[in-house]
Amino acid sequence: MNIKREMLKIPNLISAIRILIAPVLFLLAFRQLETWFLGLLLFSAFTDVVDGFVARRFGMITPLGAHLDSWGDFTIYSTMAVCAWILWPDITRRELVYYAMILFSILLPALVGLVKFGKLTGYHTWSVKIAVFATFVGYVLLYAEIAVWPFILASVLCVIAGIEEILITLVLREERTDVRSILAALRDRGPVSRDQKA
Repeated sequence: MNIKREMLKIPNLISAIRILIAPVLFLLAFRQLETWFLGLLLFSAFTDVVDGFVARRFGMITPLGAHLDSWGDFTIYSTMAVCAWILWPDITRRELVYYAMILFSILLPALVGLVKFGKLTGYHTWSVKIAVFATFVGYVLLYAEIAVWPFILASVLCVIAGIEEILITLVLREERTDVRSILAALRDRGPVSRDQKA
């Protein structure tokens, strides 16, 4: 695989932009620019939708793209978590249980994937897509002080999605990308290695 050529594909560039947005979000948070922070965060969510759509529509799906997408998600989620403490410490402390549920639903599947495969996994399950959408909406509504319940719902959806990702990692024999559900992982667990046949 030619990394330089793969990086020039439009979906991969969009994913890379999402990763590069993280330091700008930190800058906005440290300068207490809440509205700009939330606006740029919503833009990062838009890039997450666009990169996948473009990759599928124009046949540009690649393993590198799947991993870049996962790294982008991980980077933005981590940034959201830290910046919430910087911008809205009182609200974050008040909703700490739900905040922790979301954070651990991201960190634990990533850790399990790193331990088993030595890399961040990129399954892009339907449950994760739903949880990501719900989290962005819940986060914005919570910190814009419009409503709390969407953030609570998002935390439950994130836990469900995280459990499914861990189960997929445990089921698969080798690292794969774009495994849409635990059922898909059970149907196609990948080739059995010589060691497993012995």
